[in-house]
Amino acid sequence: MKFLKIIFLTFLIVSSYSFAQESEVQAPSNLDKLLELVKEGKSKEQGENKQREADFKAARDKQDQILKAEQRELARQERIADQLEAEFVKNQEKLRIAEEAYLKQLGSLNELFGHMQSITTDSRVTFETSLTAAEFGKEREIFLGDLTKKMGESTVLPTIEEIERVWYEIMREMKGTGEVSRFSATVINVDGTQTECDVVRVGVYNAVCGNSYLEYVPTKGQYQFLARQPAGRYTSSAGRVSSADVSSGYVSFSVDPSGPSGGALLANLVQNPSLGERIQQGGVIGYIILAIGGITLLFAIYKYVMLWLMSREVQAQLANTTPNSNNPLGRVLKVGASHMKETIDRLELKLAESIMAERPSIERGISFVKIVSVVAPLAGLLGTVTGMIVTFQQITLFGTGDPKIMAGGISQALVTTVLGLVVAIPTTLAHSFLQSSARSVVDVLEEQATGIVAEKAK
Repeated sequence: MKFLKIIFLTFLIVSSYSFAQESEVQAPSNLDKLLELVKEGKSKEQGENKQREADFKAARDKQDQILKAEQRELARQERIADQLEAEFVKNQEKLRIAEEAYLKQLGSLNELFGHMQSITTDSRVTFETSLTAAEFGKEREIFLGDLTKKMGESTVLPTIEEIERVWYEIMREMKGTGEVSRFSATVINVDGTQTECDVVRVGVYNAVCGNSYLEYVPTKGQYQFLARQPAGRYTSSAGRVSSADVSSGYVSFSVDPSGPSGGALLANLVQNPSLGERIQQGGVIGYIILAIGGITLLFAIYKYVMLWLMSREVQAQLANTTPNSNNPLGRVLKVGASHMKETIDRLELKLAESIMAERPSIERGISFVKIVSVVAPLAGLLGTVTGMIVTFQQITLFGTGDPKIMAGGISQALVTTVLGLVVAIPTTLAHSFLQSSARSVVDVLEEQATGIVAEKAK
């Protein structure tokens, strides 16, 4: 029993330890004071619990009041929303009735405004790329763009002034297509610099400055010189137009009306490579072909001149009875004269020997021309094959989505074939001329040798 009492007291001490710390009361010296202290702590705890319960009930009542207030506000907002929804439906109905009345009042004007909107849009697109834009300015494009945006709204109608302005701009553009206008404008050079230039505009097809053709750049609103000008006969006509005045009368001019607004061929001229660029596309093989062809043609000309001179000397020897050693016929005649007393067989053999001795000097180098005429196309074909290999490699890497890549590669590959044919054709003709010239000289030698043998046989 005493043991249980000790355990109970220990439990009481542990449970009241926190109260003892808060009240900072000194530890009890006996059991009576301990029980009194526990009793005081219990009473204090009960008071605190009652206070907490009272605070909780007060807070709960306050929350209930807030909840009821929010519910009342929610109900009020729902009533307002219903009223607004009903008002919205009513306004929509009013708007529908007003639109029907508006469309009824417009009548056929509604279709007219639709056509006008379409015309305004098309005109703006045309004016943006027209050659007249640099002269008339970009104000008309801005005006048409704003008007198109305005007419896109069903509640806004164009004014009479705006409609008249559209008609005026269209008529001005129509007038500009059939006139030659001269005005001063800032033109962009090929290197990007700008210069003041006296521009002559021929309708909406071409614009020139001096001897140079111009193109219009819509993004900059200015003219610029073509990166590559056409042939001289076209630039000379541009110069005549630029220097002409009212008193000059009619002046011939090369106009380019291709494309939607003219100048399409001149614009594509930049993409068309020149002769030097074409040759450069052939690469190393192309340069080798041209070099060999040039050397061969020079040699052919030299050989033809030598054969021509030799033929003249032979013809001169025919008219002279005295053999001369400065020409093949004279040397053959000397051989015949020196062996005239010998037998006819020996004389014939000596003459044949002399002709055979003259033939190498006459036909020297002609076989080289023939070889070049045969090898040049083969070299061009070699360049084409190598170029096609490069083209197919590009197709493997980039695909066939862009036909320009494949077409450009094939075009470059065929350049060497063209160069080979360019060399082969004249060299073949040169070989034919040389061969015939050399053969004519040899025929004269054989003819005269046969005559000598025949004279011996008498």
